[in-house]
Amino acid sequence: MVEPPHRSSVSLAVNGRPYELLLDNRTTLLDALRERLGLIGAKKGCDHGQCGSCTVLLDGRRVKSCLVLAVVAADSAVVTVEGLADGADLHPLQSCFVEHDAFQCGYCTPGQLCSAAGMLDELRRGWPSEATADLTAGPEGITAQEVRERMSGNLCRCAAYPNIVAAIREAATIGRVTAGTAADGDRR
Repeated sequence: MVEPPHRSSVSLAVNGRPYELLLDNRTTLLDALRERLGLIGAKKGCDHGQCGSCTVLLDGRRVKSCLVLAVVAADSAVVTVEGLADGADLHPLQSCFVEHDAFQCGYCTPGQLCSAAGMLDELRRGWPSEATADLTAGPEGITAQEVRERMSGNLCRCAAYPNIVAAIREAATIGRVTAGTAADGDRR
């Protein structure tokens, strides 16, 4: 069957589960996740890529899903905040956010968590930032300044930044914190 020119069949693996969607070519990944799959963790904040509330992991890299067309993400693995936990076991970042009270209204929290998971993975791979003082240091030694620099694309209107930074720094010391799902076998 030939699809109308403005629609495409899109295959996505979201949180370890395969999906086949028929979407308008202009549908963002955020809208596909929220409106078609019912995964409402990623939030629509500014819808311009400025706030980070919609951050998810696309093939392990953090992206602002309001800026990515779903057709561009075809055949990719997507992890949303719903996919960070392993069943009833919270992801270490989620546990640290709760322990440090790293949220107030909670609207930005899903994007903060996905961004932090991707950021810690970037650190493990040796990706420097503007604030990287020691290129050989792993995530365990991350400074508050570097967390703030690396997380600068994720805004919190409640200004819970000190607690967010503390939570991420603690999670970085918990060993191998990865951004995968239980389905991919590479959790911690």
